[in-house]
Amino acid sequence: MGNDFSENLRSLCAERGSIAQVCRDIGINRQQFNRYLSGNGMPSAHTLRRIARHFRMTESDLLLDHQPFVERFIQNVTSRKRRPMDVMTNIFSGQARDLRRYLGFYHGHFCTPSWEGTALRTLIWIREQDGYVVSHTYEVAISPDGSIRQRTRYSGLLSWRGNRIYLIENAFSDDGFISETILFPAHRQQVQYLRGMTVGVASRPRLSPYSSPTIWKRVSETVSAREAIGACGAIALTSSRLDPTIQRLLSESQEQGSTFSTIQGLF
Repeated sequence: MGNDFSENLRSLCAERGSIAQVCRDIGINRQQFNRYLSGNGMPSAHTLRRIARHFRMTESDLLLDHQPFVERFIQNVTSRKRRPMDVMTNIFSGQARDLRRYLGFYHGHFCTPSWEGTALRTLIWIREQDGYVVSHTYEVAISPDGSIRQRTRYSGLLSWRGNRIYLIENAFSDDGFISETILFPAHRQQVQYLRGMTVGVASRPRLSPYSSPTIWKRVSETVSAREAIGACGAIALTSSRLDPTIQRLLSESQEQGSTFSTIQGLF
C-alpha cells in the first residue's frame, strides 16, 4: 500500500509541476512530504485527508494500486483535449467544501482614487451555485452634492488556494472591467473579518488601475437586505459609521502611502 501511495503521489505532483507549491497549498512540511514521496513513511489519517482534499479525491483513491490509479486519474485527464477555458474552470470548480464557512453576506471596504479620503463600502453576497462558489457585489457611491452617482454590479467566482481566498469579478458596466481580490483569513474559524488586497479600475477621472487594502465584515443575519444595501456608499474615513477596526486599518494604509502606489507607478 505504501509503495502504491508514494507512486500515486509522485504522479499527481508531476502533473502540478512544483512540489514546493503543493506543500504550501496543503500546508505541510516539505521534508515530511518528501518522506511520503519516497515511500519512507505514510501520513496520518488527518494528513491523508488534507492531501486528498487538495487533489480533489478521496483517501481511498490515493491508496489504489498504481496502475489503476494512473488509468483513472492521470491518463484520462492528460489524454483529454484541454480547452483554453479549462485553465480557469479547474481553478474555480469544486470549491464549496473549502469555502462553505464563508458563504453569506459581507460589507466590503476599500479606498479608490475616485473617492479620496473615503472608504467605499459595498455589499457582497457569497453563495454556492452548480458546483462553484459565486459572488454578487453591489457598489453605490453618491457625492455630497449629488453631482456624481456611481452604481455598479459585479459577478465573480471564488477559489481557495494556499489558505487564501481568490475572487475574480466582472463589472456589469459599459467598460466591463475586471477586478481581483485576495483575502487572507487569519484563522479559518474566524469569519467576522476578512482582510486582503483589491486590484481594480477607478471610475474617474479616467480608468486608472489601482490597488487598495480591503476589509470585509460579515453582515449579521438580523440585518435586512434593505438595511445592508442602504449602508453602502462612500464613507469618510473619519466617520463614526465605520467600524473602528476597519477605520484604523484603512487609515493606517493611507498614512503609509501604500494604497495606490503599487500599480499607479507603472503608468
